[in-house]
Amino acid sequence: MAENEEGGAAADGAEAAPPKNKLKLIIMVVGVLAVLGGGAATWFLFFRHGDDEHHAEAAPPPKPPAFVDVPDMMVNLAGAPGERVQYLRLKIVLELKEEKQIEAIKPTMPRVTDIFQTYVRELRPSDLNGSAGIFRLKEELTKRVNAAVAPIQVSAVLFKEVVVQ
Repeated sequence: MAENEEGGAAADGAEAAPPKNKLKLIIMVVGVLAVLGGGAATWFLFFRHGDDEHHAEAAPPPKPPAFVDVPDMMVNLAGAPGERVQYLRLKIVLELKEEKQIEAIKPTMPRVTDIFQTYVRELRPSDLNGSAGIFRLKEELTKRVNAAVAPIQVSAVLFKEVVVQ
């Protein structure tokens, strides 16, 4: 019976040893993860953030766009024979990227007006219905003005007034 007690005590000692080793292993893993997490957090908070600020300061402030007025236009819209004649009145502004492009575009303004007049005269009143119609008109005029004033690039055609009577 003494052997059973010693065997039992030995068995208890063998079972007690692994939990201590597992506890040490868990504590070591948690410690290593804490050190790695602290290092990663330090890098993200201090080193990486400083690079973003440096790049933001190096960028020059954006230049304000320049605007050029196009002479006002009033054209009759295309319609079916026998229908009431409708007119379109437009006040347009061209948006340019730089102020110095204004002087370069002024000599081509008669060509721009002619291209706009030619295109707008072919429109029907139904072509201008809703915001989608006005958006399509804006896109078409932008495409045509860029072809007329190349190599200068017009950023946008802006409407000051669009009236269909």
